[in-house]
Amino acid sequence: MTEWLTWIPELLRIARAAGEVILEVYDDPAHFGVEQKEDNTPITRADRASNELICSALLALTPDWPIISEENELPPYEARRAWSYCWVVDPLDGTKEFIRRNGDFCVNIALVKDGRAVLGLVYAPVTGQCFWAVQGQGAFEVTEAGERRLQCARFGMEDAGLRVLSSRSHFNTATQEWIGGLREPGFVNKGSAIKFGLLARGDAELYPRLGPTGEWDTAAGQVIVEEAGGAVLDFYTRQPLRYNKESTLNPHFIALGALKSEK
Repeated sequence: MTEWLTWIPELLRIARAAGEVILEVYDDPAHFGVEQKEDNTPITRADRASNELICSALLALTPDWPIISEENELPPYEARRAWSYCWVVDPLDGTKEFIRRNGDFCVNIALVKDGRAVLGLVYAPVTGQCFWAVQGQGAFEVTEAGERRLQCARFGMEDAGLRVLSSRSHFNTATQEWIGGLREPGFVNKGSAIKFGLLARGDAELYPRLGPTGEWDTAAGQVIVEEAGGAVLDFYTRQPLRYNKESTLNPHFIALGALKSEK
């Protein structure tokens, strides 16, 4: 754990360098190079450039640890199941937001040990927002004034006016119906894994996601929320999300702030 903590300055450097190559493309919208992948999701020149930079840097940092990235070919589970450690990366989380040029995209870097995310970093290139956490060491936001420790908002599910994080790109009927069971909820619209940072900062209480996501979308954010006193749980089993599974597709999930115990 102490070793993981010493890597944070280097991981911040890697994320910011990835952000620079992303912004080079972002500032040249005529040459985004948008293509559709087999799963019908978009990929751009920025995704590819960021992925190449991050993967090269992580291999230099830990040459023996494999990388699961949204933009890399996934090795078969027969090989992956033996991995004790691996990195889980989304080099550009929120590609749809990137294409729309609304700034709601980020870089996600997570370390997974035996299926559990134990280090996470989320960096938003446009705003410079940066959140990171290491298991057992707390969660932090990097600001111009330095690093600020994060703490989730404390709440009960019966409270009125709970703030719910949602994305313009993924607000479906199932999510809307679930939110309809809350008392006078408010909404915080934000794209990508930046939502986990806002939850950890106490800017909202709930983030339900009743739709498809990949492990690279949540691994970094989960550590940040957990170290701030919250949780990221399978929506149906209420168990923490796991990583490097046979399928890298996440179950539907709910991310929570510091939920008060129910008597």
